[in-house]
Amino acid sequence: MSAADREDVRVELRGLSAVGPHGVTAAEREAGCRIVLDISFTVESSRSVSSDALEDTVDYSAVAALAAGIVEGRSCHTIERLAALVADEIATRFGVARIEVRAAKPEPPMAERVDEVAVTVQRGDPR
Repeated sequence: MSAADREDVRVELRGLSAVGPHGVTAAEREAGCRIVLDISFTVESSRSVSSDALEDTVDYSAVAALAAGIVEGRSCHTIERLAALVADEIATRFGVARIEVRAAKPEPPMAERVDEVAVTVQRGDPR
């Protein structure tokens, strides 16, 4: 397979929802809260565009399982930290060069009515 048979591919997982022990107060962490993740990453020089072979790309299901496991199994006071943990683990485990993780907390416990609070963390060269 030549270099012409490879190209960068941007993969996006949208709306991954999981519940975990996150929040500022102990009560919030104990009750758990729903976190919704949007994950985008780049697979550099992917052969899957020409080979159509699953082994030539990143296993999206494994990425989703890893991210959900972090949300469910770790405890963070801020969604900033949670998003960073997810980004760093995916980048390390799957060797992606660029990744963006958006973590949202729907209906956060605030006096004002807000649909969600979200943060985005980026790693790697955004090109």
